[in-house]
Amino acid sequence: MIRIKKNDTVMIIKGKDNGKSGRVMKVLQAAGKAIVEGRNFVKKHAHKTQKNPQGGIIQIESPIALSNLMPVCSKCNKPVRIGIAAGKDGKKTRICIKCKEALA
Repeated sequence: MIRIKKNDTVMIIKGKDNGKSGRVMKVLQAAGKAIVEGRNFVKKHAHKTQKNPQGGIIQIESPIALSNLMPVCSKCNKPVRIGIAAGKDGKKTRICIKCKEALA
């Protein structure tokens, strides 16, 4: 089971955006990376196209390694480690290690 999913709030623990948090827009599971909204911008040189008639230098979000992200618990409001717990129906759910609250 993967510990970070789309729409999770995460905090970046390493790199140039260290200590900042954001929402996960996409998880690239094969590469072990995720794209976080508004974080880890890189500049890309783009040609003029019909979609982008101006061209020039644009900023896009670059993927961040999953090992450099920590999920933020909505109850604790802090970055926490994730545990897996089986419910009564046998389904696995992600829980906060500190407060034992299920992550959405």
